[in-house]
This record gives sequence, structure tokens and C-alpha cells, in this order.
Amino acid sequence: MADQPTVELPAERVPVIARCDLLVVGGGAAGLSAAIAARRQGADVILVERYGYLGGLASGGLIVLLLTMDDGAGRQVVAGLCQELVERLEARDACFYPPSAEWGDPNDELVERYRRWGLVWGSAPHKVRYSVAYDPEEFKLVANNWVAEAGVRLLYHRWASDLVRDGDRVTHVVFTSKAGRQAIACDAVVDTTGDGDLFALADEPFELEQVHPWLWFRMSGVDENEAGGSGSFRTIRPGQALLPWGAAERIGRRIDATDPDDLTFAEVECRRMVMEEVDRLRSQVRGFENAYLTDVALTPDVTESRRLTGRYVLQRDDLDKPFDDVVAVTGHWTKYDCTYQIPYRSLLPQQTENLLAAGRCISVDHRAHHATKEIPACFATGEAAGVAAALSMSRSVALADLDVGELQRALVKAGAWLPERGGSAAPGDRR
Repeated sequence: MADQPTVELPAERVPVIARCDLLVVGGGAAGLSAAIAARRQGADVILVERYGYLGGLASGGLIVLLLTMDDGAGRQVVAGLCQELVERLEARDACFYPPSAEWGDPNDELVERYRRWGLVWGSAPHKVRYSVAYDPEEFKLVANNWVAEAGVRLLYHRWASDLVRDGDRVTHVVFTSKAGRQAIACDAVVDTTGDGDLFALADEPFELEQVHPWLWFRMSGVDENEAGGSGSFRTIRPGQALLPWGAAERIGRRIDATDPDDLTFAEVECRRMVMEEVDRLRSQVRGFENAYLTDVALTPDVTESRRLTGRYVLQRDDLDKPFDDVVAVTGHWTKYDCTYQIPYRSLLPQQTENLLAAGRCISVDHRAHHATKEIPACFATGEAAGVAAALSMSRSVALADLDVGELQRALVKAGAWLPERGGSAAPGDRR
């Protein structure tokens, strides 16, 4: 506002506390994946997260469902590090998913069984999906161990607040914390903040969406045999229910998740409404008579805010369209027998030479975003960004000039699934 009062701050010399080849900012699904993928390619990687845990909405947000790792026709299309996550969780008896022999099965009894776990969404007719339910605290432990094993340097409790640039290159990212302002020097950056904080600081163009906030929660002491019609989902813990509680059409307005005042409104109002819902469930819904609140998500389920306007904007109509520069593939959690191929250009900003975006803030339109925002897709784009950044530095080429064929081969070698260039191959299948 033109008439808003201002204050002048003194000039400040910010200490540079570290340097690295690749700086990954944001420790959600995409950031976790990008950091590990780049480190495995030999890059020196620092991963910075504003909270005290990894996973973002996939852990602290209680969005504890991998929707989905298949194409809706029984074939796996998200593999790589997301598949490794499932295996690491499975080794701790911390996840649940349909056996591969049932993927794509339209049997009504099977569909209903997995719907009770939150693994089937969308409009009928349904089929069994390769989707996964898991425990969020186990996710956090697995993630911490995973980055330590990979040799990623992990820094918690820092918020990216500024950039230092030399022309069209980012040379440092400045973070704010209880220790004050500190900078990290880097050769390349991956923006996995979810809200596109870094590409916004870099003055890259973006679109901004306002959304209704959700706030998921869990209750224990639930009679699972009686609670089938409550809208809750089973979890891997007996007697515990996951409630994907949303404020759409209940809360007063949509919010801008990049506005702290809007976030304050959402946090206070959603938590009040969650407690009202807990009271209603206990007093009115069969199976919840003796239930009690286990936990409420640490952060609202806000899955859309800034979306990069990159070198290519993936469109709704690009469903099932092949791209020569495909670096990730995702199914659609509410649609069957279809995929989006995500091109490398959707990770590339228009101007900043050493910056990539990954996760839910990549360059897509609002409708395609419904598929690309999901956790498996974020793992896939994060892995692609991490490998791309590491390769570009090892080859001493700009990110935009990287040989995409070499990137694709490196991703497949690392365990990711990609179609043949041009999209002629059938989706992968673990069976």
C-alpha cells in the first residue's frame, strides 16, 4: 500500500555458514527425493527445512496416503525413490497396500476393502489402485535415517528469506532463524518449498491459486466394525481412524497460503471446527462412542498456492500426451487408465539459470495440478530435479542445456520408471 508506514533497517553483513554443490530448499516429499537423488549422483547436497521434521504434508500434514503409484489400469508408473520409501516403511511394518496381483481388479468387495483405507477415490466404476497407507511418525524416522545414509547435510528450523544473485544465477540463499540471518553458497538450487518461495524471490513468473484449507486428524478407540459409514479411513494402527476433514463450504472463504494473515485465520478456524467435528463424531456416529483425539495435523492441508510459469506449462489436455523430454510420470488419483508425462521444461524457470522447481509448485495449470501435487508425483519430480542438477554440474552445462536423453537414462538406471522417448512403451509393472 502506498501510504503504509515503513522503517529503515541498517545495512547488514550476513555470515555465510556453508557452501555446497546443490542446495535443496524444502524438506517435503519432493525435497527429500531431490536431495537423496542428487547425493547418489555424487553431488554435495544441503537440504534445508523450515520445520523440525521431513515430509511436509506427507507427515506433519497427516496426508498419509500415497495416491497413486499406478495408472489406474493395474500398472505401476511411479517407482524410483517413492518405491524405495514404500520398501523402507514396509521393513518397519509401517505401511499397507494391495498386493500387486489385485492392482486393476474391479471386484466390488476388493474395491470396498481398500476404499476403507482411503486407497480408492474418484467416480465409479472403480478398480483397485497401487496406493499406500502409512504411519507419519515412521515416515519421519525413515526420512531422517535415509538422508543420513545418503550423506545429505540436513539443516532444520531455517526459512528462506532472500537470494543473492550474479546476473541470472543464484549464488547464495539467505535463511532466517533464531540464530539470525545466515547465507548458504551454492552452485545450483532446487525449489521444493511447495509455495515456490525461491522462484518468487527470483522474480520468476507464477500463477497464484486461493484454496479452501483442510486439516486432517486422527482418533483412536474407534470400533472399526461400526465406523464404516463415518467418512473415516482405517490406519495401520488397530482402532485408529484417519479423518480427511476439509473446510470447503464450511469455512468463510478461500485463503492465499502465501499470506500469513490468511494462514492464521485458517489455522484458528480449522482447529476450532475440527474439535466441533470430534465432538459430533463421539456423540452421534456409531463406532466413535469411546473414541478420543490422537492428533491434529501440524499444518493445514493447503495443496496449492504458487505455480511456476516455466518453459512449459503442463495442461489438463496433456493427459496421455507423450513428451520427448519426459522426466516423470504420474497417474491420476481420481481417474483410471491415464497418465501425465511431466516434461523437464515444467521444472525449468524462464530466466534463472541454476534453479529448478519440483513438487507441487512445478509449471502446470490448475487442472493438471490435481495429479502432479500428489506425494508420489512429488517424489518423481523431486528425483528428476536432483539427478538433473547433479548431472548439469558434473558436465559443466547449464540446466537448460542438459542432454535430456542422458538425464532420462540416469533416472531409469537409478530405478525410476519412464516410457520410451515419445511415450510408446507400456507403463511399468512390478508383477
